[in-house]
Amino acid sequence: MTRHVVTLNAGSSSIKFALFEAMGKAGAETLSALAIGIVEMLGDERRLTIHDGAHTKIHEETWAESAATPFHADALRRILTWRRAGFPRAQVIAAGHRVVHGGMHYVAPVIVTDEVLRDLQALVPLAPLHEPHNIAGILAAREAWPHVRQVACFDTAFHHAHPFVNDVFALPRHFYDEGVRRYGFHGLSYEYVTGRLREIAPFHAAGRVVAAHLGNGASMCAIRDGQSVASSMGFTALDGLPMGTRCGQLDPGVVLYLMQEKQMSAAQVTDLLYRESGLKGLSGLSQDMRELEASDLPEAQQAIEYFVFRIRRELGGLAAVLKGIDAIVFCGGIGENSWHVRERVLEGMEWIGVELDRVANRANAQVISSERSRARVFVIPTDEEAMIARHTLAVVDQSAEA
Repeated sequence: MTRHVVTLNAGSSSIKFALFEAMGKAGAETLSALAIGIVEMLGDERRLTIHDGAHTKIHEETWAESAATPFHADALRRILTWRRAGFPRAQVIAAGHRVVHGGMHYVAPVIVTDEVLRDLQALVPLAPLHEPHNIAGILAAREAWPHVRQVACFDTAFHHAHPFVNDVFALPRHFYDEGVRRYGFHGLSYEYVTGRLREIAPFHAAGRVVAAHLGNGASMCAIRDGQSVASSMGFTALDGLPMGTRCGQLDPGVVLYLMQEKQMSAAQVTDLLYRESGLKGLSGLSQDMRELEASDLPEAQQAIEYFVFRIRRELGGLAAVLKGIDAIVFCGGIGENSWHVRERVLEGMEWIGVELDRVANRANAQVISSERSRARVFVIPTDEEAMIARHTLAVVDQSAEA
């Protein structure tokens, strides 16, 4: 049996997508990416770029932006038109969507209904940078593909079984009961690399693992026997590590100061913390680690130093949560590609059992720890799209059995 699934990851000015083919018996299928693409807003233009499963560009087109046509709806129509022309025989049974926040109740992927959409809309204040666009992507897909089932896959779901102490803030208890708690994010990425680690090194995967998803969004996660037990991110995707444009950990008194003394509105503070801080704010140059590493500006190097410092500090804290570390996994754009950041993070970490193999690290090898290292260190490219596709197939199959 051959089936096809489309995955969608909708942002404010881009939609990443992929077309997967699943072959074999349901539940034990072989999954392969036929096409991976992105629709982007670029100034006054919109651009669709598509690569095949081997990362060879197979299609590109640009067109003028139209204020009369909402971006997400326009993008989905372009994707559908291309798919029909490029893979006319593809039997697309469902579209799987990355949804950043699932709140207290959505702890597993679900088929999207009107009720689900209402619940997701209520979660927008918890992920204002992502959730509205995730919802817009779902709505556009429903309109463009009315006969295709839509499945929501949540970044928070991987972390839902955290122990109480890793979930709670020291606020009056009723806030926790109402949902003010540490949710954790990047769960689809952590779930994927945890599965890959189980294939690569099953002994280490069954132990104590710290995974670092380092990219424009960045977080770290403590994993024991494949289960998340603590995350650097909390109630929103602002907490923990500094990111491309997000501040990371911040004394809440700073927010009070900005509002009371600087007379900043909630909207201005939101814009500052989500869009103008992090590597971009510290460096005054860029949120792109590649630009910062290439720059001679002291502010750029200080931004990298702070990023590394926070990762090292979080690594020590998560090692304490796990009572030791058996493995470390780097993933995400920076984690997978910046040997410089990895080297600086792991320098002097022999005290937690890590000894770096500098040659392997600079070659971006899969294992970058030395043979003498008690804890093994892996670089595992993440694939959130593949994780979404697997979840989507599973949910469709479950609904068919019900």
